[in-house]
Amino acid sequence: MRYRRLIALSVLAVLVPLGATACTAEGPGSKTECQVSGCTITFDRGVDAKASVLGMDAELVAVNGSTATLRVAGQEVSVPVGETQPADGTSVTVQEITTDTVVVRIATGLQGN
Repeated sequence: MRYRRLIALSVLAVLVPLGATACTAEGPGSKTECQVSGCTITFDRGVDAKASVLGMDAELVAVNGSTATLRVAGQEVSVPVGETQPADGTSVTVQEITTDTVVVRIATGLQGN
């Protein structure tokens, strides 16, 4: 019985910090998943898609072929799929563009994806 309690407490100690470091939210035309390292936003195409992450607003402005144009904290940036561009102290990476969605990773600092 004592070992079960110790195991249960150990599992709880590991899971509680993980739950506190990740969150998911949905906004107009977007779904956001955040962790300590940054946020992944799935924007719906063809709508006024916006999200608020890391204390700033992010908006899908346009898609031209394999390049997405986004407005991050008021700064417009065009990013080809698989590449990273800086925007207002963050790094913006376009991970995927489909006919329905654009998946973008916004991270603090200027690290890559």
